[in-house]
Amino acid sequence: MSTQRWPRLVALFAVSLAWCLLAGACLPADNEKGFVPLFNGKDTTGWVGGDYDVEDGMLVCPADRGGTIFTDRDYVNFVLRFEFRLEAGGNNGVGIRAPLNSNPAYEGMEIQVLDDTAPEYATLQPWQYHGSIYGVVPSKRGFQKPVGEWNEEQIIADGRYIRVTLNGTIIVDANLDEVTDPAILQAHPGLQRTTGRIGFMGHGSRVVFRNILIRELPATRPDNTPPEGFTALFDGVDLTGWKGLVADPPTRAKMAPAELAAAQTDADKVMRDHWSVQDGALVFDGGGQSLCTAQDYGDFDLYVDWKIKPAGDSGIYLRGTPQVQIWENPVGSGGLYNNQNNPSQPLKVADRPVGEWNTFHITMVGEKVTVYLNDELVVDNVTMENYWEPDKPIYPRGQIELQNHGNTLYFKNIYLREIPPGAPQ
Repeated sequence: MSTQRWPRLVALFAVSLAWCLLAGACLPADNEKGFVPLFNGKDTTGWVGGDYDVEDGMLVCPADRGGTIFTDRDYVNFVLRFEFRLEAGGNNGVGIRAPLNSNPAYEGMEIQVLDDTAPEYATLQPWQYHGSIYGVVPSKRGFQKPVGEWNEEQIIADGRYIRVTLNGTIIVDANLDEVTDPAILQAHPGLQRTTGRIGFMGHGSRVVFRNILIRELPATRPDNTPPEGFTALFDGVDLTGWKGLVADPPTRAKMAPAELAAAQTDADKVMRDHWSVQDGALVFDGGGQSLCTAQDYGDFDLYVDWKIKPAGDSGIYLRGTPQVQIWENPVGSGGLYNNQNNPSQPLKVADRPVGEWNTFHITMVGEKVTVYLNDELVVDNVTMENYWEPDKPIYPRGQIELQNHGNTLYFKNIYLREIPPGAPQ
């Protein structure tokens, strides 16, 4: 080779190296896109529970032991990558957003790990095969490598979206907000969780994992920015889309159009005197009346962030009817306070300390209401009674109201998704 070509080759190499470094192509996989090891290949540092072995850089669930081994911290949104190898009939699972020492299949979510080709699994439900969100969303099949070979898997959990990719093919691409069957939601309360542990779930067979990497994604979106499929009822800027309270539903129904319009004008003035927007939040000064949506709604999913001061008392009226309770009380918030014949108190206390933000996720279909408070199920598919006319079922449509009891209140991140009449539940 001519010595005159060396400078050009060196220059070309330098340029290629520069492009490689800029693109990240020459970096190890865990640095390329911000991934970090979740398993060090030497021991179970960073993991708790379970009874797993470490062999030659692999995390091994033995056939005679195992259980669920959890990360020692919670994760919110993330990209999880790992390789796994199955023996014939292998069965395991990846728990995500699960409480510590729980059954992730129900209290969090389980992404199934299974030998789909095993004869004993030939008649399973579609949502039991590999990659499925167990009991909830079935996966596409046919993308596993033969038993004994290594498979590559990626799980993305980003807000309400869960995506599973197996050996380069997306086999689950799910929006959890599209899961509306009350039976599924009741059996899998963990679908509403936004944070929790990651775990490997042993089911009595040897399964091996390696190259377990994670990249965390932003945990929150900007305030008052709705998730996909939802509408922001409050824009964080002004009171557009809201109105003052005029009487109760039966009284309003009896008012002539001109009378109702005049009353609404007066109520809107009172509203503007006492409700304002401060730092992207709706703030009530303790005077005046409740705040109402300008639009009526039937069946819906609703997210609301709220905050109170000491001795605070408020609530969310659904279809103009009281109420999903908010207060500082040992009973806890979230209950259907005005129920007389159906449960009125929450299943547990899930409130954060007074002065901190709390999040409701309220689902209303027909007469039934389900409430999660800070990811905890507090009302489980309970009939909401008609407070105004107890001999009648709750109204099929109505406004949503932010109730006051004469104290300072704060609301933000109010997102609603209407559920069409007749949609599968």
